[in-house]
Order: sequence, then C-alpha cells, then structure tokens
Amino acid sequence: MDIEQETQRVQGFVDKGNYHAALNIALSAMNECRRTENQPGIDHFIAKIKEISNILDEQFGSSDES
Repeated sequence: MDIEQETQRVQGFVDKGNYHAALNIALSAMNECRRTENQPGIDHFIAKIKEISNILDEQFGSSDES
C-alpha cells in the first residue's frame, strides 16, 4: 500500500467534510498495515484518525468542557 496516496485520499474526504468516509478509509489503511506488520503505518493512520476526531470535536462538539 502507498501510505502517502492513502493519506491524500483520506485528506480529500476531510477537505470535503465527508468525515465518515475519511475515518473508514483511515481505519482500512490502518488494518492493512496491521496485516503486513507495518507499525509505522499503523501509527501514522492512528494519528490521522485522531486528527479527524479532533476536527469533529472542534466543529461539532459542545464548547462547554464539563
């Protein structure tokens, strides 16, 4: 798998606001890295998933930090 190409694909969906697709592709890429025992790839896609989660929190989360 081409990690850079998959990262660009994920980012394209993030840029369009299609977070569901972005997360699915990032999860699929992470799982592919797991299957091939590519730990740097796993770490990379976990970081992307966290970034998307942070975007969701910033855009849609409550501003109250209870």
